[in-house]
Amino acid sequence: MKAITVTQLNNQIKSILESHFEIVLVQGEVSKVVYHSSGHLYFTLKDEKSSINCAMWRSNLSRMKFRLKEGDNVYVYGAVNLYVPRGEYKIIAQEIEPVGVGALQLAFERLKEELKALGYFDEDKKKPLPKFPKRIAIITSSTAAALQDMLRIAKKRWLLSEFYLFNTLVQGDGAAEDIAKNIKKADEYRFDDGKGFDLIIVGRGGGSKEDLWAFNERVVADAIFKAKTPIISAVGHEIDYLISDFVADKRAATPSNAIEIALPDKNEMLLTIDDMINTFKMKVSYILQKKERTLLHLKEIYEANSISKKLDERLREIYVLKEKFQFSLNRVILNKEHKIEKLKASFEISSPKKRIEKFEEEIKTLNKRYNNKLKEIIDYKEMGIKNLLDVFKSLSPKKREKSGFAEIVKNGKRISLNKIKKDDIFFIQDTSNKIKVKALERKE
Repeated sequence: MKAITVTQLNNQIKSILESHFEIVLVQGEVSKVVYHSSGHLYFTLKDEKSSINCAMWRSNLSRMKFRLKEGDNVYVYGAVNLYVPRGEYKIIAQEIEPVGVGALQLAFERLKEELKALGYFDEDKKKPLPKFPKRIAIITSSTAAALQDMLRIAKKRWLLSEFYLFNTLVQGDGAAEDIAKNIKKADEYRFDDGKGFDLIIVGRGGGSKEDLWAFNERVVADAIFKAKTPIISAVGHEIDYLISDFVADKRAATPSNAIEIALPDKNEMLLTIDDMINTFKMKVSYILQKKERTLLHLKEIYEANSISKKLDERLREIYVLKEKFQFSLNRVILNKEHKIEKLKASFEISSPKKRIEKFEEEIKTLNKRYNNKLKEIIDYKEMGIKNLLDVFKSLSPKKREKSGFAEIVKNGKRISLNKIKKDDIFFIQDTSNKIKVKALERKE
């Protein structure tokens, strides 16, 4: 079950209440009476077990013949209304009468209850009104001011409907029978095209209860209930509720209101047509844009899957494959050439002639290395002998004596001159002489 908002719930309850309790007659005791500064009347209607809030607007209150007081026992005529923001319902009173108003009212109530029990007031038996009625029958007096009011409003609202008057008695003796007869006549009437009226309006202007009583007669209720053509009851003023109002497919507060209900407003229709045109243009524009996008998409799909596109793709694939093949072929050829070169080189290296030449070259190299090495050894040995000879000659005692050199000996060890300090006692000697010496002074 999908959740609804509180406002949606209250609106649904309001619709149910106001459609099923379009008009009620409630008897009770009055309490909490408030005549508000706005001109409206607020009060509570109660019995031994329950109470309900009521209100009467200023327009209806101005027609009341008495002032309401606490404790009054009254009949309240009105409609049940629900105030959506607070979810509160109340009776909107259209007329208030003290209990015990007379025989007419009693007859009205008894007939109303009888017809209600017979299903005359059932909503599921009421016929829907046509949205654009072409032919409308008006059952009223030709001299009634209400007729002129209806035609005047019709001229302002809608010019495409035809009106046919059935001149009828609307009060006095025989009025109820005349009204019923003309309802039946209008309902059965057929034009040359075989069609009848689209709508019947039964009504008259305001008056006393006695003046309007013809519309409370059983014969009128039967005629309205049996008619196959939708009927609007438009009798009296807004506060006047009659049996014809309950039986008819739709009640109008006044004859003028009946025309407003029956006919569409041409200005509203023009606005609606303008809105429809704008909506149509927007939808057409949207559809065209959508189709354009679809065509572009199809064009892209076609181009992507066209023969020329596929040929181009195949040519590119062939070109790529050709490039790959050429690259692979060149690589194979180069690889084979490289292998051939290696085999050729390997063959040349492994051939007997090449090996002999290699061996001969190696022999030459070895012979050259041998001679070089031998010469190097001989030169090295000769150099060693020469160095030994030079050392021997330099170290020969005789050679040393001839050059005037002598050894410095201190504590039985031969030392160098730079280790001698002042006042040291040491010996200077050669192969044949030895002299004891004391160092008197040292100079660097």
